[in-house]
Amino acid sequence: MKSRALGIILLAVVILASGGYYLYSSQSRVTVLDGYLGGEKIGLFEDEEAAEILRREYHLEFQYSRAGSLDMVTADQTGMDYLFPSSQTALAYYEDEKGQPVQDEIIFNTPIVLYTHQLVLDALMREGIVEEEEGVYYADMVKLTDLIMADTSWADLGVPELYGKVSVDTTDPAKSNSGNMFAALLANVLNGGETVDETTVENVIPKLQEIFARLGYMETSSSDLFNQFLRMGVGAKPMIAGYESQLLEFAVENPEDYEQMKDDLVMIYPSPTVWSTHVYIALDEAGRAGAEALLDRDIQKLAWEKHGFRTSTYGAASQSFEGIIEEMAPEVTRVMQVPDYPAMRRIIDSL
Repeated sequence: MKSRALGIILLAVVILASGGYYLYSSQSRVTVLDGYLGGEKIGLFEDEEAAEILRREYHLEFQYSRAGSLDMVTADQTGMDYLFPSSQTALAYYEDEKGQPVQDEIIFNTPIVLYTHQLVLDALMREGIVEEEEGVYYADMVKLTDLIMADTSWADLGVPELYGKVSVDTTDPAKSNSGNMFAALLANVLNGGETVDETTVENVIPKLQEIFARLGYMETSSSDLFNQFLRMGVGAKPMIAGYESQLLEFAVENPEDYEQMKDDLVMIYPSPTVWSTHVYIALDEAGRAGAEALLDRDIQKLAWEKHGFRTSTYGAASQSFEGIIEEMAPEVTRVMQVPDYPAMRRIIDSL
């Protein structure tokens, strides 16, 4: 009788142990998602704190190949679960080329800004092109565009140390989002401050082509352009267009480097600017789970506080980055609409 009872107990232990192991192994099983990612989001995807949340709460791991927002739409997508470009233009491009995705979801936003150096800022302020308001710098885009179109040299602005004409370096607008967002902004400015559409875009294309033809070789990655700006100095890259998130992330991730460079580095908000909308595109059912995970409140919080993306949780910007980025705008209010897809497609194809 005792041996029978002991056998029953041992059987129960084995069953419970087996069940526990199955539960543990099923919970620890991680699904790997492969996709294309814009370079400016690599910091977030390589953040160990974010990766741990994704593994623990969603049993997901993101693998990526870096690609420009427009390049990823036409790249080989065999075996890919998602695309994560930096604009809704890329989503519209995908729909035009491939049809409706399994799912699309806006994950976060960041405004387009200008990055420059103190030497250039001083010259632009003397000319009345840039003004400071409560510690934030704003560039009058009409005046800046007029300056570029007039073939003004840096020497004409009292900066003989710099060679060549006044320009804003960007990524290739036919391949990368920050470049085509800045092209969209210029198109609107050249259209008298009105958002261009299919009927007006042709009027501004010759001037856009003239502006971008002067830039020569353009990077295809926003992160590469920003890194070049940081490394090469004012002589090589006097002024570039990029994302607000890039400087915020750099300051948080590299505090010692930023401390050494911050007296020279300047972030300027175009007035008006445009929002870059980072939209996640699920290509299959596995990829669909990624959208939910990236909208997790803790992931959204990390995306803002460590990587500078304005999310649903960013709150008062000045509180999160107080004492770190002095010239950051607490709220971005001077914004105009990006042209709709037909106009943007025409701009992209022309450049």
